[in-house]
Amino acid sequence: MPVINISQKPSRVRFRILAFLFINVVINYMDRTNISVAATAISNELKLSTFQLGLVFSAFGWTYVASQVPGGIMTDRLKPRVLYTFTLILWSLVTLCQGFIKGFAALLGLRLAIGVFEAPSYPVNNRIVTSWFPVHERASAIAVYTSGQFIGLAFLTPLLVLIQQFSGWRGLFIITGLTGVLWGIIWYNVYREPADHPEVNQAELGLNTNDNPVKHSSPALTRDDFKQVFMRRQLWGIYIGQFAVTSTLWFFLTWFPTYLVKYRGMDFLKTGLLTPIPFMAAFAGVLLAGFCSDRLIKKGYSFGVARKTPVIAGLLLSITIIGANYVSSTPLIICFMSIAFFGNGLASITWVFVSALAPQNLIGLTGGVFNFTGGLSSVVVPLVIGLLAGGGDFQPALVFIGMLAFLGALSYIFLVGKVKSIK
Repeated sequence: MPVINISQKPSRVRFRILAFLFINVVINYMDRTNISVAATAISNELKLSTFQLGLVFSAFGWTYVASQVPGGIMTDRLKPRVLYTFTLILWSLVTLCQGFIKGFAALLGLRLAIGVFEAPSYPVNNRIVTSWFPVHERASAIAVYTSGQFIGLAFLTPLLVLIQQFSGWRGLFIITGLTGVLWGIIWYNVYREPADHPEVNQAELGLNTNDNPVKHSSPALTRDDFKQVFMRRQLWGIYIGQFAVTSTLWFFLTWFPTYLVKYRGMDFLKTGLLTPIPFMAAFAGVLLAGFCSDRLIKKGYSFGVARKTPVIAGLLLSITIIGANYVSSTPLIICFMSIAFFGNGLASITWVFVSALAPQNLIGLTGGVFNFTGGLSSVVVPLVIGLLAGGGDFQPALVFIGMLAFLGALSYIFLVGKVKSIK
């Protein structure tokens, strides 16, 4: 245990680290969504069928989901400085290579590769926050870096469209890929673990001393390790809950613009102006959840009350997406969508439960399983929505999303129950 100098105040280095994590998430989502911006131009030049384009869209999800558990194991084995640099630069190089493809097979293969290399990113994010932030600050920290995905989706899309307009779709991939490579080099040169950072004082090291610090796992995982991660009721509660949370997110990532244009009759210009509104609502929701949850902790409320309240409330709010089925005016449609996505933002601090409930030598593995179940929604939800809306009626699809959110709330209420760390 480090000797804490009580005359010192903790340094603010951890907040700088959090800013770097935020940028990592923005770049992460930039390289997930640039394909949607370039899709029409790629399809025209390479003469892709609708089915082939659908395969390209879903390819990321296949390998991203399949790589979650291996990515979590790597997170337990390798230092974040090395692992994040390695994966960030690799997925950025693959993004860059998309600017030189000549056919469908190459494009499909590169999208599969991006899913593999991005898989460890969120388990690493969680490990870094667990290392740098005490428990009473973690929800806020998770909210800040998670908000990067909503900010990225709200504001990056117009920027990516502008880049493509001036440099073409190939230039779009090259520029976004180079951006990630350069940022990966910066990350390697800047990031250090708390104990290795030259600007961290003893007071800051002491913030986490009695707060379940990250422990390194044994060289080989045992059967008991997997039992702990897969057989605990509370962990299954957060796994199911994460599937529900990310299901709403993937509706907005995939079908939301099509819903507005094809099923609600809005033109593309109006859609472009309106789609950022729900994302900004989600951004506000995740920040509100994080800071309010930490404030409740500081006021002496139990961990369960402080952490579960915004998640359950957010999942219940997400059910309001069904209300869009019963209105016809554009403002009311966007209102229901924004309330639902605001709720999704409130519920998006769920990574805080991984740090709280995971065995401390298995945070990476637990995070991998947690992100695996969440990532399944990227494969399941777009396909199910397509089937439900295949007859030209989108109402069953919105009911499906709302019911998944309700299932997630029930999971946190009854399966997670009282929150107590698993040692």
